[in-house]
Formats: sequence, C-alpha cells, structure tokens
Amino acid sequence: MNKIQKFFKDVVREMKLVSWPTKADIKEGTTVVIVMSAIVGIFLSIVDLFFTKIVSFLF
Repeated sequence: MNKIQKFFKDVVREMKLVSWPTKADIKEGTTVVIVMSAIVGIFLSIVDLFFTKIVSFLF
C-alpha cells in the first residue's frame, strides 16, 4: 500500500511542474486545426473530383 501512496504523491508533485497551455494557446491551436482540416478537405475533394473526371473520361 505504501508504494501506491508514494506513486500518487509523485504524480501530484509532477503535475504541479507541468507547463499547462493558456486559454489563448488552446484557442489558437484549435483554430489552426479546424482551418487546416477544412483546407485539406477542400483540397482532397478537388483531387477526387479531378480523378473521377479522368477515370470517367477514360472508361
């Protein structure tokens, strides 16, 4: 039981040393992910449309 208590005390101590992101950092990161996901989605849609046209033209 002593090892378990020591483990959790160490966890609490380490969590206090963690450099947590600020709200602004989280907001900025989330915005970047959403925008990049939209850009990649649009790009892949255009590529898919392009290849669909090529395949339908060939066959």
